[in-house]
Amino acid sequence: MSAQDRLTDALYGLGWSTVKKLPEPVAVRLGHTIADLAWKQRGKGVRRMESNYARVVPGASPERLAELSRAGMRSYLRYWMESFRLPAWSEERVKAGFDPKDVQYLTEGLAAGKGVILALPHLANWDLAGAWVTTQLGIPFTTVAERLKPETLYDRFVAYREGLGMEVLPHSGGTAFGTLARRLRDGGLVCLVADRDLSASGVEVDFFGDTARMPAGPALLAQQTGALLLPVTLWYDDTPVMRGRVHPPVEVPESGTRAEKTSVMTQALADAFATGIADHPEDWHMLQRLWLADLDPEKGRP
Repeated sequence: MSAQDRLTDALYGLGWSTVKKLPEPVAVRLGHTIADLAWKQRGKGVRRMESNYARVVPGASPERLAELSRAGMRSYLRYWMESFRLPAWSEERVKAGFDPKDVQYLTEGLAAGKGVILALPHLANWDLAGAWVTTQLGIPFTTVAERLKPETLYDRFVAYREGLGMEVLPHSGGTAFGTLARRLRDGGLVCLVADRDLSASGVEVDFFGDTARMPAGPALLAQQTGALLLPVTLWYDDTPVMRGRVHPPVEVPESGTRAEKTSVMTQALADAFATGIADHPEDWHMLQRLWLADLDPEKGRP
């Protein structure tokens, strides 16, 4: 392991071991302080965030984009502070920490014996939403995690999410899709973050007026297993409670090839994500390139 990898792993370990012990008001203030310092330094992530916000809020002035990026960094650090502290939260705190609308789409789908796929963008705190599902609803679920470097950091994230009641599969290795399909055929729940996929299998969608790629997995799983595909959007307000909405099911088209159906369904997901992101752009934690034109202006490809 390189010195940089050891440092990265140590910093995350420090966060989980130290931040979770802080009183909540202290953790909130610390998050704001770190966010504001990062924002003032205007590193690559902050500049990319502003560039992404410029697509979400067309016509926004530089001053408005700067306001959004500062709020975005505070939202991003709120996510991290909550995540570091979630393992120490009581069941009551987890239950009180999230207030979603239209959860009946999820509960009724599972009660009918169907598997359910929840697809989310990088909005607010998807880990808290997952912990609420396992705690408040008592429903276990399966998700997928990207393999991080160093491996010890990936192991930390897996242990963290498993501690919240999730089954975590590695994104790489080729076996995740089959396992997810089995869970869904058994009437289970699968949750996937699904607003960015730069691989060759990514589906091109229109997203805020330009082309981006999103993963085909949610649509393919729904077609293959008959599971409900439900978009979910999340946001913060001025309270300690995160808000959210479960959107109506994305239907499988009656006609077309598998690729055509996947394209239509993934576009429907992108449209639902865009609705939530447009309403709460500062809670969209996208600090990387997403649109093809930003990846390679000449070719429109990564």
